[in-house]
Amino acid sequence: MLESALRYSHKLIREIVNNGDTVVDATMGNGNDTALFASLVGETGCVHAFDVQELAVENTKIRLKEQQLTAQLHLESHENVGNYLQHNLKCAVFNLGYLPKSDKTIITQSESTLKSLKCMLTHLLSGGRILLVLYYGHDGGEQEKEAVLHFARTLPQEEYQVLEYQFINQKNSPPILVCIEKRMKE
Repeated sequence: MLESALRYSHKLIREIVNNGDTVVDATMGNGNDTALFASLVGETGCVHAFDVQELAVENTKIRLKEQQLTAQLHLESHENVGNYLQHNLKCAVFNLGYLPKSDKTIITQSESTLKSLKCMLTHLLSGGRILLVLYYGHDGGEQEKEAVLHFARTLPQEEYQVLEYQFINQKNSPPILVCIEKRMKE
C-alpha cells in the first residue's frame, strides 16, 4: 500500500537522521515528530520544537516524558528558529495547518512559514532535508499551500531536489508532502 503523506515523511526522516544530529520540529502539535526526532538523535543530538500554543507544548511534554525522551521546547513561532540554530541542521519538519482537536482559527501563516524555511535552508547540511506536510482544507490553508509550493518550485535545482507527494484522487483536500533535500557537494 502507498503510504500517507505523514507516514512517508517519517520514512524520509528515518533515512537520514542519526545520533548526534541537530533537527527542528517547526510545528510540534501533539509531539509526534518531536518524539520521533528525539529517539533518532539520542542524548548527543539536539531537537528544537516550536509551537505558539501552550496546549501543544503541554501535549509534547507528556509524550516525551512517557517515552523518556528530551527536546528543547519553545513556546513561540518557528519564524524565530534562527535564534536557536547554532549547529548545522540535518532535518526539519513542518505540519502546516492547525493543531488537531484545538482552536481551528489558530493556523500557521505563509509569512512566518517562509521566513522560517528560508532561515533553515541557510543552516541545512548537504544531504539534509526539510519536510513540509501541507494541510490546507481550512480557511487560510490554500494561501499558505500556494506560497510554500511556489517557493519550493523556484529553488535552484543545482542546489536542491524538491519532491511533491500527494494522492490526487482523494476528496477533501488530501495533504501534500514537500521534501526539500540539499544536494551533496561534489
